[in-house]
Amino acid sequence: MHIREYSLPVGWYPRETGEIAGFITGIASNEQKKTRAVIAPHAGWYYSGRIAALGITSLQPNADTVVVLGGHLPSGHSPLFAMEDAVRTPFGPMAIDENLRSVLLRQLGGCDDCYRDNTVEVLLPMVHFLFPNADLLWLRLPADIGSFESGKLISEAAAGLNKNVVVIGSADLTHYGVNYGFSPHGRGKKALSWVRDVNDANLIKAVESGDPCEVLRCARQDSSTCSAGAVLGAMGFAAAEGLKNARLLKYGTSADIERLDIPDSFVGYAAFAFY
Repeated sequence: MHIREYSLPVGWYPRETGEIAGFITGIASNEQKKTRAVIAPHAGWYYSGRIAALGITSLQPNADTVVVLGGHLPSGHSPLFAMEDAVRTPFGPMAIDENLRSVLLRQLGGCDDCYRDNTVEVLLPMVHFLFPNADLLWLRLPADIGSFESGKLISEAAAGLNKNVVVIGSADLTHYGVNYGFSPHGRGKKALSWVRDVNDANLIKAVESGDPCEVLRCARQDSSTCSAGAVLGAMGFAAAEGLKNARLLKYGTSADIERLDIPDSFVGYAAFAFY
């Protein structure tokens, strides 16, 4: 068996199964186990893990396959699939759904995701803990409108294979500050207020509207998400499944975690569930 090993260093997420279980079971969501499509952030667990867990724990638990849609790909890039037989998590290898992958490879094209990237891996300990008997599809999508259609194709392919599939779109929101080369409103309270109340708020409204073109416009013109392809893919799957309403479960920023001075650089996070 060809297993995809860890690529992220220790610190991104816990490696001890007991710590992972305690982290997740300590988070309650009023939306738990009701939906089949969510969006969750993908920073280190210290910063966005609680928000991510609120999203992932709201998924229905009886899935045959969990599709995790990553991002960090520009418009026009080929979709990237994990081509291994399984992916290593702290709970052991999680098998890849090779049948679903084969169908989507034929329909979407795509390449082997041979890169080090956090957007899928950082969520897998939560996924494997909550879905111990499910298979996984690891897929990263580019920031273009075709990713919305790719989400629809995931729904169609799952139906054709008679599989119960749930989808997680993995995306952070605005990356602000000197670390990211994006500081249109200076520093401090003014900058943080603009990110929260304007830039991230506009992206949140776009997701809630269900309009993929508006999401893409916000991503391109406002730099309000690092992984528009993952957002669009989750939206496309939700639309194909008749889940027309996106509900914001929780929003926050990495600045909220620091609890001292507002840092020069910070990132926005949001979890959504589709109904």
